[in-house]
Amino acid sequence: MINSFALHVPDAELEPEPLDPGQIVSGAPEVTGKVVWESADGRQVRGIWQITPGTVTDTEADEMFVVLSGRATVEFEGGPVLELGPGDLAVLREGDRTTWTVHETLRKVYTVNLGQDAAEAEDR
Repeated sequence: MINSFALHVPDAELEPEPLDPGQIVSGAPEVTGKVVWESADGRQVRGIWQITPGTVTDTEADEMFVVLSGRATVEFEGGPVLELGPGDLAVLREGDRTTWTVHETLRKVYTVNLGQDAAEAEDR
């Protein structure tokens, strides 16, 4: 059974999520987050994520998110450049390779759909 709930996201306490040092391009960005819901099979996750200023690389999951605060530029390898700020909704495709340049600490709420392989890897 899924429990309904409400959470005031700007004040939510987040837990450290250390970055792989190989992802950091410049600065000393720090990531924090909180999973607020996960499906029984681990293939759908909803939560809050925050990153402080700096530049990092990532390989994306199938994700939709809304930026609550902060600003960032997200460059896609061989693709578009997104300028993100408060109120912006973004959709990322699984496997997209990105570079995030965070100008102001960015906080977002997200929903991620993980493929079977990714969900199994998360369990390990």
